[in-house]
Amino acid sequence: MRLPSLSLVIGGASSGKSAFAERLVHAAGLTKTYLATAQAFDDEMRRKIALHQARRSGQGWRVIEAPIKAAPVLAAMGREEIALVDCATLWLTNVMLAEMDWDKQATGLIGAMTESAAPVIVVTNEVGQGIVPETRLGRRFLTAQGLLNQRLAAEADLVVQIIAGLPQVLKGTLPEGEPRW
Repeated sequence: MRLPSLSLVIGGASSGKSAFAERLVHAAGLTKTYLATAQAFDDEMRRKIALHQARRSGQGWRVIEAPIKAAPVLAAMGREEIALVDCATLWLTNVMLAEMDWDKQATGLIGAMTESAAPVIVVTNEVGQGIVPETRLGRRFLTAQGLLNQRLAAEADLVVQIIAGLPQVLKGTLPEGEPRW
């Protein structure tokens, strides 16, 4: 199955977006690279990371921890590879908590995604359908995540929203031969 150069998988928390993105990667039949953006700052996140790792165990993934610096990894990838960036939401969180210019960092990351020789699938959370956060940092994050998602969707040839584990194509077409969801 041939995927576009950039695909975006978006959905709410625990919607099934990572599992869907992993199935797309498997169906492509290329060498799999997982760019992990999560950082385990507490037990809850350690458990979530462990569940993701267990789901991928024994399936030939090369895993690269890239909480902020995913762009150089994408730039070095070849045509025989495929990258899964999971996820843009945690990447943005890391960038903002490091007090970096998220807009500048996003420009670099999106440029690396679109210029990579390898197809790239990026997972992100839709955060704009909930309650507006009480804190200033929370509201800044909500705005930044919405803008990042819009930029990613504009560059992607395939955008799939996941709701309750079910894919809804928002832009483009799922490739022929896609696995049954």
